[in-house]
Amino acid sequence: MARPDRRPALDAPRGRSGMLQRSSQPSSDRFGRFSEAFARAMGTSGFLIGMTIFVVVWLAWNTFAPREWQFDPREFNYTLLTLILSLQASYAAPLILLAQNRQDDRDRVQIEQDRQRAERNLADTEYLAREVVALRMAVTDFSSEVVTRDVLRTELRALLDKLDSRDADEGGASR
Repeated sequence: MARPDRRPALDAPRGRSGMLQRSSQPSSDRFGRFSEAFARAMGTSGFLIGMTIFVVVWLAWNTFAPREWQFDPREFNYTLLTLILSLQASYAAPLILLAQNRQDDRDRVQIEQDRQRAERNLADTEYLAREVVALRMAVTDFSSEVVTRDVLRTELRALLDKLDSRDADEGGASR
């Protein structure tokens, strides 16, 4: 059943008429993520081993294969291999630098957040220290009014003695 007012249903996301529809504008961050993935992959031992195997196979094929099967012969100093490796290096360097710049930006943001967190912690600690000092001062000012266990025992014993003496006086008077 089609909706006559052409508004999307409440269970459909806003701005999209279908679930499979992609945004028309590509992500501005997609190339940056690609450069980071590329730099991360080039920094692995698997990449170095794979590149070594590729170069060894290339050199072996173009050295020992029959002349008509060679596509980059040794007599021409492996020109095609040199070109491929040079192209790889010329693209790898800027991509690695871009990935490093993005990491530097993330590090700067993290450092700023750490600094703000440290400032909040310092402010909280100073506040708590002031509160502890205020409590100490309050206890010190009223320490003469604070009842200790010994003072309480002495007072209770005095009251008990007073009650005993009064009971003794009343008991003696009633005889």
